[in-house]
Amino acid sequence: CLATLIIMLVGDTYTLINYVSFINYLCYGVTIIGLIVLRWKKPKIFRPIKVNLLIPITYLAFWAFLLIFSLYSEPVVCGVGLIIILTGVPVFFLGVYWRNKPKCVNRLIESVTCWGQKLCFVVYPQEGVAEEE
Repeated sequence: CLATLIIMLVGDTYTLINYVSFINYLCYGVTIIGLIVLRWKKPKIFRPIKVNLLIPITYLAFWAFLLIFSLYSEPVVCGVGLIIILTGVPVFFLGVYWRNKPKCVNRLIESVTCWGQKLCFVVYPQEGVAEEE
């Protein structure tokens, strides 16, 4: 979010749309790759919707062509899009991967989470908390 706010303040909206479009497109392809990997590694798990593997493989072929074309035609936009994605890596390591955090870091993460939930009008259900009447 911080990187997006900085880009919005510095650049124009059209450029931001290009960055986000590339990021979205990249994430869709990675999701389809995950679908294929799960179908191969865990074929017996429950799937509410089943599709023939030809459909995601065909999608990936077109996705790869368009991704390579995007990287060739607009490498700067794609590079900035990748940098925007990579800004989430430190957040992942601080919030998820690092298990034995000091209590002050846990309190900070919890307060930022609570603030974000209030800002976006979302509530994450907590176990063991009785509902208020």
